Amino acid sequence: MKRTPDLIETARSQWQEARPDLDTTSIDVIGRILRAAVVLRQRLDAAFADEGLNRAEFDLLCALRRTGAPVTPGRLSELTVSSGAATTKRVHQLTERGLLERTTDERDRRSARILLTEHGREVIDRAFTRNIEAEKHLLSALSSRRRESLAGGLADLLRTLEGSSDPASLTAGVRDDPTTDEG
Repeated sequence: MKRTPDLIETARSQWQEARPDLDTTSIDVIGRILRAAVVLRQRLDAAFADEGLNRAEFDLLCALRRTGAPVTPGRLSELTVSSGAATTKRVHQLTERGLLERTTDERDRRSARILLTEHGREVIDRAFTRNIEAEKHLLSALSSRRRESLAGGLADLLRTLEGSSDPASLTAGVRDDPTTDEG
């Protein structure tokens, strides 16, 4: 039984016709990772939208919940891989909604600590539980062996990408935005 080509196979085939001189095999991996990320994000965002959260707010609340202790805004920026300005804006909005509390550090009055309120903890616990259930549902078509293999391969790729000390080596010869689809 022959399977239907996916968007990436179609794009790669089209590139082969348009530019047969290029080796487009990288699209098999990179294109699928980028495409899967877009599709997964779209489907998973619904898991916490009922709580009135967007992806960035969900990530921030998750970071606070799993650390289990108040953190500085700078540390929160590191945990969420966000700019200081973006983190400050989110903290302000979530504080106004009663999900976070901002306190002054007792040892250094110039520094603040951010923590979840009880309401914030309840909201993120519900949202995270729904997110995990949605993730399991999305992966349910894959066998446990296939999921483990995929997780291992992606972990290897991520370690390689994050371990590179030379960002230029990852983008050598690439002129376009790396966050866009490969097709």
